[in-house]
Amino acid sequence: MMAGMLEDVSPVTGIPLATRHGVLNVCKPAGWTSHDVVARVRRLLQVRKVGHAGTLDPDATGVLPVLVGQGTRLSSVLVDWDKEYEAVLRLGQETTTQDATGAVTRDCPTHGLSDETVRAVMNDCQGEQWQVPPMYSAVKVSGQPLYKAARKGKTIDRQARAVVIYRLEITKLALPSVTFLVRCSKGTYIRTLCAEIGQRLGVGGHLSRLTRVRVGPLHLDRSVSLDDIVHGQDLMQHGDAFLSLDDAVAHLPAVVVGADMAEKVCHGVPLSEAVVWSDTGQDNPPSTLIRVKDEKGRLLALGQWVPSPGQTQGHAFPQPPPPSFLRTQESRGGRQGQALFPPGASPTGSGSPVRQLQMVKVFGGHS
Repeated sequence: MMAGMLEDVSPVTGIPLATRHGVLNVCKPAGWTSHDVVARVRRLLQVRKVGHAGTLDPDATGVLPVLVGQGTRLSSVLVDWDKEYEAVLRLGQETTTQDATGAVTRDCPTHGLSDETVRAVMNDCQGEQWQVPPMYSAVKVSGQPLYKAARKGKTIDRQARAVVIYRLEITKLALPSVTFLVRCSKGTYIRTLCAEIGQRLGVGGHLSRLTRVRVGPLHLDRSVSLDDIVHGQDLMQHGDAFLSLDDAVAHLPAVVVGADMAEKVCHGVPLSEAVVWSDTGQDNPPSTLIRVKDEKGRLLALGQWVPSPGQTQGHAFPQPPPPSFLRTQESRGGRQGQALFPPGASPTGSGSPVRQLQMVKVFGGHS
């Protein structure tokens, strides 16, 4: 069994499930809540720690990142992934929920609208903007989800949040329906976007259908269905639908430690930058999370650079990296025997403050 694998047996099939810690790309069907999907995966895989990164409304379909095992510890990191949706806007009707599940509160004819006007208004919806979360949402105010107050007929004051619509492209315009693709930042409600477009056009509108086609590196055409999981198939057969811990955070810079330091990392011990080798050779802001990997490329932890206690002198001279690391660098275009010093370090010491890498999340090689 490889390092980082969970040795579980499905109670449904009795087949051992070699399930790695990481992120599973599940295609959520209509009618299921995100919690329903998580509960089903947890029960079928018999893995205690299962979560998700990005709620989908029950009637919405598409990509739901399901976090498995140690992958649940990445939720706060992966929440920043951007998202892409295919949506259908129904103009001329407003509803209580801003989507097709709510009661219609306003009907308005749309025969006076032109295609050009609709395109112009939707084009203006791109860019940075403020959005007030809908009452029927899981956003919490004073510790309570807004939807609970909405079901009681209450309206709660809530603060507008900054969101970004990176791209909005109409793919089909057949009034009163408008089908479009949208790429947006975290925290964006497509229901609210549809309602706002309807308001700008003066006829109202609501979201009639929504499919999430991408979350970060997870694409709908590479997702796994719940039927595949129900049938007890080994998830390793769905390699395109699964990201290891390291793959999930591949956008973060990395450093490499030797075998003697790897054990310390797994116990959460901070490391001086003199004993690590940079995979990028670049400085990063103090708030940047850094992947800490061993010589075999396994993810050990995520850390952040902090000043070493009582240290104000120049960088210590780093230990030479192991041959395995140098071979890796050579395969990436570097020269064999060339040591890559940690961020900001030099063989002579430049007078910059000595830093240490403080472990924020420890995975122990479960990559």
